[in-house]
Amino acid sequence: MGTTVVWSGLVSLVAFKVVDMFIGLRVPEEEEREGLDITSHGESAYHI
Repeated sequence: MGTTVVWSGLVSLVAFKVVDMFIGLRVPEEEEREGLDITSHGESAYHI
């Protein structure tokens, strides 16, 4: 069981690093401030 946990952790770490290098794990800070509903989907979550 311990081997499975360690193996899964290592494979996940490698996968996260590869995704971070090519795509990135976070959106730019400016888009985050504006709101991901608008920047990612083009829609507003709240009608204010």
